[in-house]
Amino acid sequence: MSSGIRAEVKIDDPAGCVVTQTAGAASGNVQSVSKSTSPDAPERVSEEFMLEAEEYPDSFDTDVELTSIFSYGTSEVYRFTRDLGRGCPCEWIERHDSPVVDVRTRGSALFLTFHAPDMEGLQAIIGDLKAQFSNLDVQRLLQSQQDHAETNLVFVDRSTLTARQLEVLETAHRMGYFEHPKRANAGEVAEELEITSTTFTEHLAAAQTKLLDAILEYDD
Repeated sequence: MSSGIRAEVKIDDPAGCVVTQTAGAASGNVQSVSKSTSPDAPERVSEEFMLEAEEYPDSFDTDVELTSIFSYGTSEVYRFTRDLGRGCPCEWIERHDSPVVDVRTRGSALFLTFHAPDMEGLQAIIGDLKAQFSNLDVQRLLQSQQDHAETNLVFVDRSTLTARQLEVLETAHRMGYFEHPKRANAGEVAEELEITSTTFTEHLAAAQTKLLDAILEYDD
């Protein structure tokens, strides 16, 4: 049984995303996005999405030709064609051979769901996305288990820690500061780092706050 990871990420107002530009302009939501390529023009992709909104502008300010092709009551289906390789969020995921299995928006916020084969693969995808979209937020991670159960995972971005905060955490962990009973006290860890006990506790508190913020915000 695979131990792959299902991930859902959120990107606020990603540059160049026609779907979020349209949804944001109409203050609406998109629940369905599909795309296809033609054998005669493999360098281009056609996309369709269903927009739900109370009111629709007469036109949308996008860099592609957007065509309304069908109406479902208060929902409208739009189609457009674009070049592959323009660097949209989905393509950064697909470069890792991980298809995007669900695309949704709430206004200009984009939600993408995909599967990674393992944690290393997930970190590679998240790393690429964060390099392109600094406001990326990992919403949910699930890991499949042998008994078909699911385990919630938390993705902690170590880059939010300063180099000094990371060094303090690593040194305190290595010396057994977090064990019970402790193998080293604050003074001993501070001496190893060649800083005062006060400075050690300040760095440790700041690092722990960042980590707990990530974990507790995710849990909510």
